[in-house]
Amino acid sequence: MCGIVGYVGARNATPILMDGLKRLEYRGYDSAGLALVNGEGHLRILKKPGKLVALEAAVALEDPRGRCGIAHTRWATHGAPTEPNAHPHGSGDGEIALVHNGIIENADALRSRLVEHGYAFCSETDTEAVVHLIDHLWKDGITLEDAVAAALAHVEGTYGIAVVSTRDPEKIVVARRGSPLLIGVGHSGEMLTGSDAAAVVAHTREVVYLDDGDYAVLTPGDYKTFHLDQGEVRRSVHQVTWDVGAIERGGYEHFMLKEIFEQPASIRNVLRGRVLEDIGDTHLGGIAAHQFNLGQVRRIVVTACGTSWHAGLVGEYMLEELARIPVTVEYASEFRYRNPVLEEGTLVLAISQSGETADTFAALREARQRGANTMGIVNVVGSSIARETNFGIYLHAGPEVGVASTKAFLSQMVAMALFTLHMGRRRHLSVVQGRELTQALQALPDQVSEVLELNDRIRELAGEYAGARNFLYLGRGYQFPVALEGALKLKEVSYIHAEGYPAAEMKHGPIALIDEEMPVVFLAPRDAVYSKVVSNIEEVKARGGKIIAVVSDEASELRGKVDHLVRVPHTLPCLLPVLTTVPLQLLAYHMAVLRGTDVDQPRNLAKSVTVE
Repeated sequence: MCGIVGYVGARNATPILMDGLKRLEYRGYDSAGLALVNGEGHLRILKKPGKLVALEAAVALEDPRGRCGIAHTRWATHGAPTEPNAHPHGSGDGEIALVHNGIIENADALRSRLVEHGYAFCSETDTEAVVHLIDHLWKDGITLEDAVAAALAHVEGTYGIAVVSTRDPEKIVVARRGSPLLIGVGHSGEMLTGSDAAAVVAHTREVVYLDDGDYAVLTPGDYKTFHLDQGEVRRSVHQVTWDVGAIERGGYEHFMLKEIFEQPASIRNVLRGRVLEDIGDTHLGGIAAHQFNLGQVRRIVVTACGTSWHAGLVGEYMLEELARIPVTVEYASEFRYRNPVLEEGTLVLAISQSGETADTFAALREARQRGANTMGIVNVVGSSIARETNFGIYLHAGPEVGVASTKAFLSQMVAMALFTLHMGRRRHLSVVQGRELTQALQALPDQVSEVLELNDRIRELAGEYAGARNFLYLGRGYQFPVALEGALKLKEVSYIHAEGYPAAEMKHGPIALIDEEMPVVFLAPRDAVYSKVVSNIEEVKARGGKIIAVVSDEASELRGKVDHLVRVPHTLPCLLPVLTTVPLQLLAYHMAVLRGTDVDQPRNLAKSVTVE
């Protein structure tokens, strides 16, 4: 959600900033802009609503140049996606420019005070109040970073900001509270900043993640980090382990399709070095030092949002069945604003692809303040949630660029299976059961590859239903979260209304919607509730619904009862969601392509939701 990139060094910043913005497009945005301090001490701001091509056209026409600059892609919160509301925002005298991710909660109060001091506002945004506040507090003889720090003392809310000024040129000041920001440690006398590593990885693999309350000063070839309360501090330098090719399409038409087909490799990465088949156990380095704490766990609360919440539901079923631990799964946005009961022995487990999801991060902090042990399952190394938790598991799935999560979801479910096996072997799971699960886990990558061979058939299926206005997804047990995820994927990328339900709940309302125009997707692999799902299929057939059934064997008893059978390989019930999800991902993708939607950047959505 929103993207920041900045550069200061010896080269012309414009192409570096534009390239960084292109690599941040996946985060979701509806306007873009840049600000450059040129060699003559002037500040040039260019910004345009819409996609990045509009800004590219303006840059090509005006050819702005400068060796210090900041740029931004905005996802609208305060104010519509118009040119005045786009970032960067400038001071009235044209000497300061600022870009911002987050929400300034006291913006209205700041605006009122600044208007009394004679400041005029040109936008509807909360951000503009901050740039005017910096200007108002900038006294003679102080530096840009002093003025920024003084202003932030009056700011309430979340922010990741980058600021430049002609009054203190060849310098970028950045700061964060609740919204991710990093420094790219460049070479040959240059420094970069970005809201994530994708913005800087083409130029450096060395990054410094800022903590909440940090601000930093970037000058050519150097940087210093400070904390608003602690003064100068040192932050570790991390190595980005993936290269720029990982965030390019690599011959695929869309990132979403590329990432669907990367899933066998991403599952192998989750499993690599973690499966101990001989003893039916796992080696999880991220939690190895916390065995004593894990032995005291009596209850687990999983907190997450969106697709990660669905992975948490699958994990709930796994942990309760195989490790015999009570589990509840909470929407992070609800958990953080109520008074949750976190008794002694409760472990709070946060799941997030980006590791920066604002609600999940806030829920995690609430849990820590209440004394709970915390664990994270995240994909991005060095992310806020990874650093906030006591311990956790990295997915190592590689960058996920498509807004609709695919490979991260499968990786999260596999990580939950590894954690379940780890906990189960220390409680009730026998070595024989452990070996059975480890063998099934190691077979998953090849089984997912087998499912991907259905791609052409799923494309044809999508062609038959691309004109549908509604879909219903139904599943029981482990397949209920898959139904939710399938419906979410279809909504996200094709804009077709879809609902996921427990199959038995169909009779309690949704059955009223079923007619000849309603496609119904049943998750019907051969498991303990298979016969019950068959009964639900009969009910839909009796009402003329179009039935697509995802099965795990020949399902001969369904022939003639359903319109389409989609067969995936069979595995243990707890791992079947990994396989039954893939056809639903492909269906959503091909439906979206046929309907002509923006698959990788669906309207109104952002990849990483870093604001409430």
